[in-house]
Formats: sequence, C-alpha cells, structure tokens
Amino acid sequence: MSRTFISGARDGIDAAATHQLRARTGRRWWALALLAAAEFVVVLDASIVNIALPTIQRGLRFTPTNLSWVINAYVLTFGGFLLLGGRAADLLGRRRVFVAGLSVFSAASLAGGLAQSEAWLIGARAAQGLGAAMLAPSALAIVTATFREGSERNRALSIWGAVAGSGAAAGVLLGGVLTSALGWRSVLFVNVPIGFGAIVLSPRLISESRAEHALRSFDMPGAVTITAGLSALVYSLVRTSVVGWGSAQTVGALAGSAALLVAFVLIEVRSQAPLVPFTFFRLSGPSAANATMLAAGAAIIGLFYFLSLYMQRVLDYSAITAGVSQLPLAAGIVLAAAAASPLVALAGIRRVLISGLMLFAGGLVWFAQLPVHGGYLGDLLGPSLIIALGLGFTFVPITILSVSGVSDREYGLASGLVNSSQQIGGALGLAVLSTIVTTRTSHLLATHHSPGEALTLGFHRGFLGAAAFVLVAIVPAATIGAGPAKHERAVGLEGRT
Repeated sequence: MSRTFISGARDGIDAAATHQLRARTGRRWWALALLAAAEFVVVLDASIVNIALPTIQRGLRFTPTNLSWVINAYVLTFGGFLLLGGRAADLLGRRRVFVAGLSVFSAASLAGGLAQSEAWLIGARAAQGLGAAMLAPSALAIVTATFREGSERNRALSIWGAVAGSGAAAGVLLGGVLTSALGWRSVLFVNVPIGFGAIVLSPRLISESRAEHALRSFDMPGAVTITAGLSALVYSLVRTSVVGWGSAQTVGALAGSAALLVAFVLIEVRSQAPLVPFTFFRLSGPSAANATMLAAGAAIIGLFYFLSLYMQRVLDYSAITAGVSQLPLAAGIVLAAAAASPLVALAGIRRVLISGLMLFAGGLVWFAQLPVHGGYLGDLLGPSLIIALGLGFTFVPITILSVSGVSDREYGLASGLVNSSQQIGGALGLAVLSTIVTTRTSHLLATHHSPGEALTLGFHRGFLGAAAFVLVAIVPAATIGAGPAKHERAVGLEGRT
C-alpha cells in the first residue's frame, strides 16, 4: 500500500513538473511572438512613413529640405543610441529597458500622429528612434537569453529573421494602404495599440534577465562619446544627398565623428567597466555577422527606396498599388526565413548565408534591367521573388551568428552591435547610392533624355551599386567557420556530416 502511495505521489510530482515545463515552454513561444511583433513595428516604422511623405508635405506644409528630416530624425537617433540601449539592457534589466523603449516609442508615435507643425513631427520622429534604440536590442537579447543555444534558439531566431526581413517591404504595403484609406496620420497611430498592448503583456510573458556578474558601474564617458560619434556619422551620411560629399558640413561632421570614435576607443581601453569590451571582437562569429550586416544593410535600404520610386515615378503606380506590388516580396521573405532554419542545420550557416547573398545580388542585377515601360508580371515579380529568397536566407544566418558563442552578460551588447551595423550600413548605402543615382539621372536629363528614361537608367546604377555592396558582404561571410568544430556544430556553422 505504501509503495502504491509513493508511486502515485511520484507520478503526481512528475505530472506537475511536466505541466510546469510545458507551461514555461509555451510561454517562451508566446513571448517570442510578442517580441517579434515589437521588432516588426520598429523595422516597419523605418519604411512605412516613406510612402506617406507627399501627403505629409501637403498636410503640414513641409519645405522640401525639411521633409527629409521626417525620415532622418528617426534614423539618426535610432542608429546613434543603439549601442547604449543594448548595454543598458544588459546592466539594468532587459525586460525593463524593453518596456521603457516600448513606452517611449508608443508615446512618440501618438505625438507624431497628432502633430500640427514641422518641428512637432520631426521631434516625435526623433523620440520614436530613441525608443526603438532601446527596445530593438533588448528584445533580441531577451530572445537569446530565453532559448537555449542550438536548434531551439535557431528556430526562434529564424522567426525573428523572418519578421525583421519582411518589415521593410510590409512597411511600403501598409503605408500605401493606410495613407490611401485613412490619411498619413494613421501610419503613426497604428503603432500605438500594438505598443501599449505589448507593454501590458510583457510582465506576464517575459522573465527579467540581466548580466548578473557584470560590474554594475555604467561607463558614462564611453556612452556619451559613442552615441555622439555614431549620431555625427549617421547625420553626415544622411545629409550628403542635400549638401554633397565635398561640402564643409559633410567633411566637418565626418571629422567630428572620427574624433569622437577615436576618443571612445581610448576611453574603453582604460575603463574598468567598458560599454563595449573589445575582447568581444575575438568572437569570430559575431564579428563576421556584423561585417556582413554592415555591407548587406547598405544594399537593403537602397533596394526598397529605389524600387518604390521606380514604381511611383516611372510606372505611375499609386501609393496603394506600389504597396500591394511588394506583397510577394514581403511574403516570400517570411517563407524563405522559415525554410532557412532547417537548412542551416542541414548545410551550415556559411553555405546558407552565401547562397542567400548570391541570390540577393542576382535579383538586384535583374532589377538593373528594368525597362521604362515595365510590367509587373514580366519585369518586377521575378526579381522580387529571387530577392525574397535571398533575404530570407541572409537574415536568419546573420541573426543566429550575431549571438553565437556570446556570454549571457553580453546579449544586449551583441544585439545592439548587429542592429547598429544594419543602421549604419543602411545610412552609408543610401548616401552613396543616392549620389550615384542623382548624378546619373541629372547627366541624362542634361543630354535630353526623357524624365522616365533618365530616372530608370539612374535607378539601374543604384541597383548595380547595391549588388556591389552585397558582393562585398560575401567576403566576411566566407570567413565563417574558423572556430572550434564542437561549437560550430552546436550553433549550425557546419552542416551535418
């Protein structure tokens, strides 16, 4: 009888433990859905406003020069504060910084939707970028801390990569639909219910985590110099399309950025609790991921920017038609990213990543053949699907690689770095490619080409330049796999043998 009682008690304990394990496991995946939704809104917001710019200009009587700051204000604070946001998450608590970032982002979105003047909207967009710089790295750090390294984390990061990769294309789609149906203010208001809903759910789904063994001192001199240096760098890049590369403003901002970044390095070398420990860069996987993301990010922003302009200014698509036309691209990225995780386990990160980059470059070269009087099915759909496959196979391996081998006390730092690489690469790429396109288009207009032909041939140069950036990204991607074989198999750097 006692044996029966003990056996029954043990069965009851085992059943309770199994139930708790299933509950925790289920909560982890719900937490991932919440975090991915927040990341989607951040990525979305970098592109959703683009398509509403003409309507914003009319509604608030923006000057052409100031209109660009609706985009630049967001990019500037987002790119400038990412490293600070990532490190703050490690030291202060990742959920705490995530919720704080969501609060700032959501409140700024509400303020932007209510804007009555140029300065009001630009200020709200800058605050949105600050909130995004807090929540984006902390969200990826939470995902990394929540799922075990290996196949489980790879599956989670493949979902993350699908969301991040599709956000830019989805932004064009939703921007077109919302602007046409509800007006430009709706592209900002849409963030508010998502953000405040995530704030309410976060304490229920996300466990707090932080770098428990890290020195709790905060490197304020390092934080000030890196934030100011990155902000000056992004500012100089986004302004080149207006003032030119050789202007005193551009040269001065680049020189100031370089001086601040050198000062940051000197501060970090001497700091007892550095914001960015340089020993981190001894990890070959994250270093290769950041170098690859820097170059690939330069191409991604240019792709969506020039493609939207071609559709609206050459083919005369309305905002909503241009948005719907990019639906196969956004959906294709999600499907490709879903397939990328098992492919990484089968073939290894390096093969999947290089294959993705080659497909991405091939699609860009195909776009560089677009005719003046192009058709959607014959000219746009094919390269869009090739690029969707390439981006899905690119985002997932880079995301996995960016946190592989990273200690738990540096998850926020790793997340901030890869996000910074994408933002800085995007700003650099758009500055360089816009100069190339503008120069080519102006020359053709001066030689009596029609506006449509001049724009199309200018965009050809832009797509080819973006393809060149992708080919550069293949160089660091090819170095992946130099670490210990045991660790490579654990994170999927090697394929199955």
